[in-house]
Amino acid sequence: MRVLLIEDERPAAARMKQLIANYLPEADIYGHLDSISTAIKWLQKEPSPDLIFCDIELADGQSFEIFEQVEIKSPIIFTTAYDQFAIKAFKLNSIDYLLKPIDSEELEKAILKFKNQKFQSQIDLSQIQQLLKPKETHYKSRFMVKIGEKIQSIPTEEVAFFFSAERTIFMQTKEVGKRYILDYTLDQIEEMLDPKSFFRLNRKYIASFESIDQVLSYSNSRLKIKLKSCDDNDILISREKVAKFKEWLDD
Repeated sequence: MRVLLIEDERPAAARMKQLIANYLPEADIYGHLDSISTAIKWLQKEPSPDLIFCDIELADGQSFEIFEQVEIKSPIIFTTAYDQFAIKAFKLNSIDYLLKPIDSEELEKAILKFKNQKFQSQIDLSQIQQLLKPKETHYKSRFMVKIGEKIQSIPTEEVAFFFSAERTIFMQTKEVGKRYILDYTLDQIEEMLDPKSFFRLNRKYIASFESIDQVLSYSNSRLKIKLKSCDDNDILISREKVAKFKEWLDD
């Protein structure tokens, strides 16, 4: 039995190989193929496998592109981190799935289904892709702040940056000298904001695009950021975040 594994995360692929070997000892496991392009090349050259395990999110995009470019009649068991609502819909479309992190009992059930049904995958890509489209997100449009005995509404578009100091979270507006205390953590605030407009610079700062004044090279491939109307001259972006930050600036 030929089993193909399409998975871009090495630890996940190694664990999947071990689990598959436990429940399908007769299987010859091919892969892991870690991208759409390598999977397409393999499937175009090699005979059809008896079974495919395929992650949905690969390094170079969603794996559905593979099935758009190559005719595949092999049964497929998807692995995915999507929520149970999408998973239930997969089930209705006769596509087996494994929800990450992979549970060995669920894997065994999926393999038993494969053995018992010997089905060929009938994939309605349009339906699946519709399910996996990100839901429309409503980002926070204003923050309520207390000024003395008054409560005031500050539109998010007027915010320059958020920062943490002395175990307190502050919001500073684009109007010079205006800052307010918020009853949120920076992690919570980050989830509320449109990522196109705000970026988490580090543990202490979330900045709007308009608040970026200067971007300077710094030691160890890091960046130093100067924010408008900010006295902190030591705002650093780690080497791991530099590429993502540059992409955000260029979006």
